[in-house]
Amino acid sequence: MNSLQKYLGVILLVLGVLCLIVYRFALPHNALLIAAMVLEVGGILAYIFINKKQN
Repeated sequence: MNSLQKYLGVILLVLGVLCLIVYRFALPHNALLIAAMVLEVGGILAYIFINKKQN
């Protein structure tokens, strides 16, 4: 579980990018943009805080 926690920020960033790809090519709804924004910001913050705690 600890190894998965190490990559949580990157996983959230990839999910945010996937939301943006779906928005662009399949479903142009504002909910996807909001979800992508939340995932991207959450991923960046998770990456910073988790790596700061480990170092």
